[in-house]
Amino acid sequence: MPMLGAHVSIAGGVNKAPKRAKKQDCEVMQIFAQNPQSHKTPETSLKEAGLFKLACKKYQIKKIYAHAPYLVNLASPNNRIRYGSISLIQRNLKRASLLGCKYLMTHLGSYGESDKKQGLERVIKSLNKILADYHGSCQLLLELSAGSGHILGSQFEEIAQILKNLPQFKIGVCLDTAHIYASGYDLGNKKAIDKTFKKFSRIIGMPKLKLVHLNDSAAQLSSRKDRHADIGDGQIGLKNLAAVLNHPLLKNINFILETPGSISQRKKDIMALRRMSS
Repeated sequence: MPMLGAHVSIAGGVNKAPKRAKKQDCEVMQIFAQNPQSHKTPETSLKEAGLFKLACKKYQIKKIYAHAPYLVNLASPNNRIRYGSISLIQRNLKRASLLGCKYLMTHLGSYGESDKKQGLERVIKSLNKILADYHGSCQLLLELSAGSGHILGSQFEEIAQILKNLPQFKIGVCLDTAHIYASGYDLGNKKAIDKTFKKFSRIIGMPKLKLVHLNDSAAQLSSRKDRHADIGDGQIGLKNLAAVLNHPLLKNINFILETPGSISQRKKDIMALRRMSS
């Protein structure tokens, strides 16, 4: 049975996050392992990791996921930006492993004024550098994007190409419903949802899918705009997001909400989805 949760704040320390997650009726949760707008990753002491794990146990948070900082750009033609991003993900993987996070998901970034082929090649080389000497417990996931500007990762084929070129590494995929809807994959009814996930299965493969960000979209289908909405307040709608939650291909996948509303709104959304879960 899939478990539901949300992205929660780490303000005041990561050990404060589990209590916030519990207030939102979360079974699982997602956090930033550091300030998402900074290149500075804090050192992780055994005390900090221990307190965090105790808090997760106290508030019955069964799985923890981490999101890489927004500054990551593995596709950039600028060496300083790209190598800084490689180092940032390496440090976040180390910290996420110490905190007991199962996955760390990252966006791929933008290829800027170069071309897509070069951008994909840079991503592949960057991931190879990140993972070549990595032996931590946290698995890296590539998150599908909405495809605005020159940002990579909006098409299943792009993710499949990256994974095909890195078979030696255990890399997974994180699918965001708002992102894929904005990039052109229809989730507007059960037939469309089934077609989209069968396409994912054919091109990427369901074993690669490890986590779903279950978000409504304030942006239109194929708009290529990354605009999250609360569940039922966007273009996808509660009924269709519940259909995603209940899709047979996703029966072993957990779901994280990254919706913009208040804590009480997110709790309301999680409870509504749980009632519609088969």
